[in-house]
Amino acid sequence: MKSVKIEGKKRSELGKKATRQIRSEGNVPAVIYGGNETIHFSAPLMAFRPLVYTPEFQIAEISVDGKTYRTIMKDLQFDVLTDELSHVDLLELVDDRKVVATLPLNFTGQSQGVKDGGRLELKIKSLNVRTLPKYLKESIEVKIDNLQLHGNIRVQDVVAENMEILNSPRIPIASVVTTRALRQADSEAAAAAKGGKK
Repeated sequence: MKSVKIEGKKRSELGKKATRQIRSEGNVPAVIYGGNETIHFSAPLMAFRPLVYTPEFQIAEISVDGKTYRTIMKDLQFDVLTDELSHVDLLELVDDRKVVATLPLNFTGQSQGVKDGGRLELKIKSLNVRTLPKYLKESIEVKIDNLQLHGNIRVQDVVAENMEILNSPRIPIASVVTTRALRQADSEAAAAAKGGKK
């Protein structure tokens, strides 16, 4: 499981003025909650980059005043004008407490429907799960080998051990659709078959 290490500095003042000061120094205010205490801290904008600007699911190891907190990212706020990261919410991982996390899907294999000339369409790239911290992983594997032309893989088809999937079970996550070339070939074959019957 990949993790990002961030060195933070505890915040003593929490008002708007203090927050503006933090941002003007190139730092981002952040909060860790979910554990025994709520930790308000700030860290350099650049330190958050590997955590924020990636599709990967990662653990954030935040060090504040000599103590390290294992966390996952829960919420981000961006400045409406500059689009700069302006605030980060992190949830502390407590061993015996379940957490809700968004895990990316990793599609593996070669779909039978694609081999038959169809096109794979991915509808959802991640799923929301509830699980204990020890079961968190970088992605959920979805095998697509048996996905046929005009077929779907739905949320309910995903196997995620030790996890409760929170998305609606009937939602399709991947399907194989007919391409224009395949449709044309089918109609030409149908026309030829009709012609041969005369």
